Amino acid sequence: MVDKPLDSLKELVSSLPDTPGIYQFLNAAGEIIYIGKAKNLKKRVASYFKAHHENRKTAILVRNISEIRHMVVESEQDALLLENNLIKKYQPRYNIRLKDDKTYPWICIKNEPYPRVFKTRDVVRDGSRYFGPYTSIYTVRTLLELFKNQYKLRTCNFLLSAENIKAGKYKVCLEYHIGNCEGPCQGFVSEEKYNQGIEDINHILKGNISGVTRHLERMMARKADELNFEEAQQLKERYVSLKRYQSKSTVVSTSITDVDVFSLEQDKKYAYVNYLKIIKGAVVQTYTLEIKKSMDESAEELLVAGIVEIREKIFSNAHEVLVPFLPDIQLADITFKVPRRGERKKILELSQRNAKYFRLEKEKQMVLRNPQERQNRILQTIQKDLHLKDLPITIECFDNSNLQGTHPVASCVVFRNAKPLKKEYRHFNIKSVVGPDDFASMEEVIYRRYKRMVEEKRELPQLVVIDGGKGQLSSAVKALEKIQLRGKIAIIGIAKRLEEIYFPDDSVPLYINKNSETLKIIQQLRDEAHRFGITFHRQKRSKNLTTSELNQIKGIGPGTIQKLLKSFKSVKNIQKTDFELLVSSIGKSKARLVYDYFKKNISNKQD
Repeated sequence: MVDKPLDSLKELVSSLPDTPGIYQFLNAAGEIIYIGKAKNLKKRVASYFKAHHENRKTAILVRNISEIRHMVVESEQDALLLENNLIKKYQPRYNIRLKDDKTYPWICIKNEPYPRVFKTRDVVRDGSRYFGPYTSIYTVRTLLELFKNQYKLRTCNFLLSAENIKAGKYKVCLEYHIGNCEGPCQGFVSEEKYNQGIEDINHILKGNISGVTRHLERMMARKADELNFEEAQQLKERYVSLKRYQSKSTVVSTSITDVDVFSLEQDKKYAYVNYLKIIKGAVVQTYTLEIKKSMDESAEELLVAGIVEIREKIFSNAHEVLVPFLPDIQLADITFKVPRRGERKKILELSQRNAKYFRLEKEKQMVLRNPQERQNRILQTIQKDLHLKDLPITIECFDNSNLQGTHPVASCVVFRNAKPLKKEYRHFNIKSVVGPDDFASMEEVIYRRYKRMVEEKRELPQLVVIDGGKGQLSSAVKALEKIQLRGKIAIIGIAKRLEEIYFPDDSVPLYINKNSETLKIIQQLRDEAHRFGITFHRQKRSKNLTTSELNQIKGIGPGTIQKLLKSFKSVKNIQKTDFELLVSSIGKSKARLVYDYFKKNISNKQD
């Protein structure tokens, strides 16, 4: 098939009807590459052929369109359902991908005489009733065990038609003899009575447990009045089991019933639509649909896709639907509501938390399966947010520390693949700067660090972060210019007060989203450099304070001081030590000098 010129496609679009429907884009090979729905086919399809596309993927899609097909439907709801079914059938390249949930179990009430109730992972459209999907296999087993014990359902797959039963075609099995089945295969229980239990199960699976318990209460009273105490006891056991199961449901409200709740959580690649089914004030079902994005779909498009897919899958008929925002669609017999306060607001927040936890769990699983993928994603995010030429595999961060100009030091911490590489951390004593001058100190440290790396032909970092504003950043840039590294290493500064990011030669700072991974990594670098620098500064200050008094003793040099501290740990211990112990450590003559010095100081204090 030869590609149709753009003008020819536009001419085709101009003849489309102004009615609801679905449209299909096909490529030159005749493959369906995109399926969409529209309230107005002409307007929606025409929007693809405008001069400029903000989304690059949309522009690529349009370039690949060779043929356009469409189908008119009665309503927007019909368009939604048809679009959903066609996307699942053809899986077009540029449409979202709905995650296949065959791994989740369903409970099936089979469409047959004396229906069976069983767990399955395949939904077959044969008139049977399906409930689910259930994310917990434990819930499915609990329900099936309840049904088996209380309703004596058959497990065989015989065709129990009236003719086959009357002809005596089947015999009771072990399940009948051990009391798990009432023997419908030989007509020991009527189909009417058996189906009463099936209707109870149908109500239970729909969440209407209270209706079943009220029915059982009436039946118990009637059997007791008839003095049929054995059947009354059986009904009581069934009633108690249902009450016990109902007590395990998550009760969220005593007044809300028959409500569907949908919420949306998303990241760059995926969206997660959470669903809660509320019956009689309790959550009777929850499910989260995973959607893989294709073309930067809007939040509304993702939420609508999730609502249509989930409601069709679970056969929901709730008329009230709670959502985080109103979608621009109208569905028959459905009212969308965005709760602002009260119990409905709390229910929506519960759904939103479920969607968020599902996303976080998926991210954890992804990291465990492929930690490299997470690292690459974070590095690519940093590269994009800071407009870097190279992927910032190695990042170094610098910080100065001093106390009123005394003991000035600096620290350098190194992150590789967005993680601390502590063996590469370095301390610096400031050598050429006198007094509290943070700018000059930063220039000295940057110069020394990278001059040495150049001389040793070591690999340079892709990004340098300076803890400070424009002043410290300018000093660091001067140092890089001296060793001709300006432009070869990306460098930024971060100011503490408002977390502004400064770039060289740009007076306007960059403000990054507080929740972004880029800012979190930069903050972690800054905090780690500060911690590492302060620790070194305290150690140096403490050492100087410790040795200062020993330095006052004439005739005692650094070597002797080191021996004393090694033997007695502190000046206070040396002061209390006997003369003989000092002699054993540093010799008689030096011991006399130390002993007399502290003895004299003690007597002076007493006077």
